[in-house]
Amino acid sequence: MPTRTPAGASSAQAPPAPDGEGVPLHDRARRELALLRDRLHEEMALLRERVPEVNGSVACSVDGLPIASDLRGETEQIGALSSAVLALSGRLTTMADKGSFEETLISGSNGYAVFYAAGPTIVLTVLARPGTNLGLLRLEGRKTAARLAAITSRTSTTH
Repeated sequence: MPTRTPAGASSAQAPPAPDGEGVPLHDRARRELALLRDRLHEEMALLRERVPEVNGSVACSVDGLPIASDLRGETEQIGALSSAVLALSGRLTTMADKGSFEETLISGSNGYAVFYAAGPTIVLTVLARPGTNLGLLRLEGRKTAARLAAITSRTSTTH
């Protein structure tokens, strides 16, 4: 039973409007998001095949919300930090008059983290082990980011 607000209006929400095909909008959006995740996972798996030293990757929105990941653990935190790295890197690239942002590579004692803009709405973060062929990683990472951008540009719902 709906509750009443102080003004006397009902707090019950109306069911979602159909999208013209008889499917409620939230159901359609949910299916599109699941399809997007599956397609992003496929591309991320191909990256692992092409660069075996890759530990995993995360595709998140530029706001830091994870969309697809093949990592265990702190995916939400990695997504949030990835969006911050992308924003800072893009800003510095612009301020230093270095053209369009392409990637940020962080080298640590236990491997690498590489961040790519995958179109205007997605950040791709790739983690790799020490000893990774960085030329191959950069080449394949850019290709994967371009594929993710193409996938998300064809999908109306990204998150």
